[in-house]
Amino acid sequence: MSELRARWLAGHGVIRHGQETVQRVDALVAQLDASGKCSAEQAWRLLMAADRVACMGMWMTVHMSYARQVYLDGREMAAEDFKVIPEGHTGGALNMVPAYVGYLLGNALSGRTRAWMMGQGHCVAAIDSVNVLMGNVEEEQAARYPRSDAGLSRLCQDFYSYEIGPNGRPLAPLGSHVNVYTAGGISEGGYLGFAGLQYVHMPLPGQELVSFLSDGAFEEQRGSDWAARWWRGDDTGLVMPIMIANGRRIDQRTTMSQSGGVHWFRDHLRLNGFEPVDIDGRDPAAFAWAILHMGKDLQAQHARIQAGEQQYPVLLPYAIAETVKGFGFPGAGTNAAHNLPLPGSCAKDETSRRLFNEGCAALYVKPAELADAIACLRTHEAQKRVQEKDHCLRKLVVEAPDLPVLPDLPAGAAMAPMAAIDAWFAELVKANPSLRVRVGNPDEMRSNRMNISLDLLQHRVTSPEAGVAESLHGAVITALNEEAVVSAALGNKQGLNLVVSYEAFAVKMLGAMRQEVIFARHVLETGRRVQWLSVPVLLSSHTWENGKNEQSHQDPTLCEAWLGEMADVAPVYFPCDAATAVAVLAQLFHQRGRVAAVVAPKNVLPVLCSPGEAAQTVEDGARVLTHDADAQLQLIAIGAYQVQAAMQAAQQLRERGIRCSVVAMLEPGRFRIPRDEREALYVHSDEDIARVIPTVKCRLIVCHTHAEVMTGVLRRLDTGPAQTQVLGYRNRGGTLNTAGLQQANGQSPAHIVAAANSILGP
Repeated sequence: MSELRARWLAGHGVIRHGQETVQRVDALVAQLDASGKCSAEQAWRLLMAADRVACMGMWMTVHMSYARQVYLDGREMAAEDFKVIPEGHTGGALNMVPAYVGYLLGNALSGRTRAWMMGQGHCVAAIDSVNVLMGNVEEEQAARYPRSDAGLSRLCQDFYSYEIGPNGRPLAPLGSHVNVYTAGGISEGGYLGFAGLQYVHMPLPGQELVSFLSDGAFEEQRGSDWAARWWRGDDTGLVMPIMIANGRRIDQRTTMSQSGGVHWFRDHLRLNGFEPVDIDGRDPAAFAWAILHMGKDLQAQHARIQAGEQQYPVLLPYAIAETVKGFGFPGAGTNAAHNLPLPGSCAKDETSRRLFNEGCAALYVKPAELADAIACLRTHEAQKRVQEKDHCLRKLVVEAPDLPVLPDLPAGAAMAPMAAIDAWFAELVKANPSLRVRVGNPDEMRSNRMNISLDLLQHRVTSPEAGVAESLHGAVITALNEEAVVSAALGNKQGLNLVVSYEAFAVKMLGAMRQEVIFARHVLETGRRVQWLSVPVLLSSHTWENGKNEQSHQDPTLCEAWLGEMADVAPVYFPCDAATAVAVLAQLFHQRGRVAAVVAPKNVLPVLCSPGEAAQTVEDGARVLTHDADAQLQLIAIGAYQVQAAMQAAQQLRERGIRCSVVAMLEPGRFRIPRDEREALYVHSDEDIARVIPTVKCRLIVCHTHAEVMTGVLRRLDTGPAQTQVLGYRNRGGTLNTAGLQQANGQSPAHIVAAANSILGP
């Protein structure tokens, strides 16, 4: 045994084991051996294997950036073996290799496959390199990238190849960020910082998640500081956040580096309820130790809380993996290492080529030795556990919820759409006790009429105040940070989710929402299924009912931007009354893999639809409210207040003898020109449009958004500039009520009548 330990102590290639890591690993091996989980002999063999896989993972990572050809015999590379133009975030990817191999090692030592996610998705070369070597790959990569000279050369040639197939999509099952082909990948990581906001809301009890985070993302996206305040062992699995502290610098230094480096960050973590754990970011053994240590520590804290010996919040363990950018290869620690650490192209520059060959020689592992290391780390069959590509958050299992019946609201009754949503959602939660609930809320639940749900679910806080809707175990995540609260819902992919926000505030949620639907759609395009239940983002206190707060709060930007996304995964709804508002939510919770923007009024409005009519309206995306025979003019209203104004205008026009058709449009995206074959399956055909909306030569569209946006979306309904006009938000606002806003923006009934007369002519 001492011989095996001595062999590990010697390290391999560029990997060396510091004194602190050695002491920690000695204690870990003894614990594993005593527990019977892993014998000391097997542990030392796994540790040695990890060193070798990490070295070759780094070897492959630099090849992916620089090389066209791979030679597993380790020969010196010639000019013709290299790409003329290298690409890749090589330095960061090199730092991720020991981290990811350490994750694999921790799983093998403990006999448990944990979930993983990586905030710095641009470091995907590290994951793909190690996965291809280990054989932990999806079927598309397995077929294309076998562990051979030809297969690994193909991997390098595909990396940033920019090849496009006849369908207009990338040809290779590979990308510059984590994608659906990345074995085990669950988040693109293209928007830095969202992993840090989501991880604490992701695993269920009994599950474990390792989250690799970026020091640059810490500065770019605030809100991850609150993770310790949200974690509750009763409804959340173990989380192990690990920051790769490599001194990120591109054009400027981070706040962390200017304020005192890791020492400052350590103090910052302690002030925010974390327990920082320093590890060597160059050693896979240090990562494995940290993962097992943090999980055990968090589990122990929860046990003490259950026993009444400790209170929430926990001191959330948080590993800081110190390293230098691009460790293990020439150019490490330089600013250039953020992307390409060598001074030039190896195909053209002899100095760069020499440095590449020297760097790779220090990382190289002979094929037989590598094969033995890989076989040693592939413990899945013996331990009866799934491969890392099939971890619990990649292979979600989410039961279909039981949906309450739609409320039977009397026609003409006055009811606020948000109040109807509130009552129905509370019943949904009660009907599905096995589904964990997260409501993301950056402002006020009560001001948006979510009283029943708030009283039922309560704000999650660490010190509940008597007489207030607060609880240690509340499901409403409220913080004055829009990205953080939407991430609570987007991270809870195994439960029921809702986001409630002022429309103007929700604009900051766009990046997080967009990353989710892009990844989901890419999954669907490969024929795979998306299992998480759709997430409604309610945009209330919206543009047309938020006049008292000045024009900054009168902002339809989010729904306009969301109309630009693909309608099959990113729908935008404008319910016209309480009945259709509830029907929209019912449809969404029946579906999967969609993030929907729902512009839901909070003020009292007349009920226009029965439950059956509301369900059909949501199914069709529009409803004909009134239609005169041989109508001369059709008013298409998008938005509840626009519907009310259009109905009043139609009445005035009829009094003047003009025959009208009035249509409430709930989902404009169903009527757009499809942009690809997948969207074409979702949007209406010409025949369906004719069925849902009667054809009338003259059309006047009155919309919640800017007119220019809806003009483009509804191009198929445009009967020409002389016969079709669009009235939208004109950037006029201030301290006004709804009627004043409609007057200021040319959407009052009188304005609609005037516009109708201009279309119809004398």
